[in-house]
Amino acid sequence: MRKIIICTFLTLDGVMQAPGGPDEDTQSGFEHGGWQKPSSEDEVGAAIAGWYESCDAMLLGRKTYEIFASYWPTADPDNPFTGRMNRMRKYVASRTLTAAEWQNSTLLKGDVVDAVRELKASDGRDINVVGSGDLAQSLMRHGLVDEYRLTIHPVIIGTGKRLFADGAIPTALEPVSVSTTKGGTVVGVYRPNGEPRHDSY
Repeated sequence: MRKIIICTFLTLDGVMQAPGGPDEDTQSGFEHGGWQKPSSEDEVGAAIAGWYESCDAMLLGRKTYEIFASYWPTADPDNPFTGRMNRMRKYVASRTLTAAEWQNSTLLKGDVVDAVRELKASDGRDINVVGSGDLAQSLMRHGLVDEYRLTIHPVIIGTGKRLFADGAIPTALEPVSVSTTKGGTVVGVYRPNGEPRHDSY
């Protein structure tokens, strides 16, 4: 069984919207795009590179797919991620796209939840869900997420799309590995571990 792994950058207050640049995603008037780069460090890059070692595919929503497809095919070939991102298999969840032309891209057909269940049961290595907040939340609601790999950056934005938005399913998490970089970014890997327990002091 392949694992579905959510890999994303978050602010300290849980925002995942537009980490990569001011114009990446301005939906709902978001004005804080590009918040991730100022706190980027070699330690963060090394951790993210490691997260791709166990996977051979990405699962992307339409918006993230379009952002990636407009960047990676012509990205700097000396960037170690360029070749990996272009060669890797991409599965795209979209109700509006009619074609996915970036190298090794496949549009999922039918209901996305059913399609992801089929992917989990297929042969292959793990599948990373990168960005794609709406898709990630749908997968969480249906119990399809096996692991979270998060970089939590020392910045508070106050507005924007959150990975764990209102209505998220209450879930206990088992920490697999958690570390903090010199610049204060928390690099955490967590696995769902049933329902949260409740107690009092």
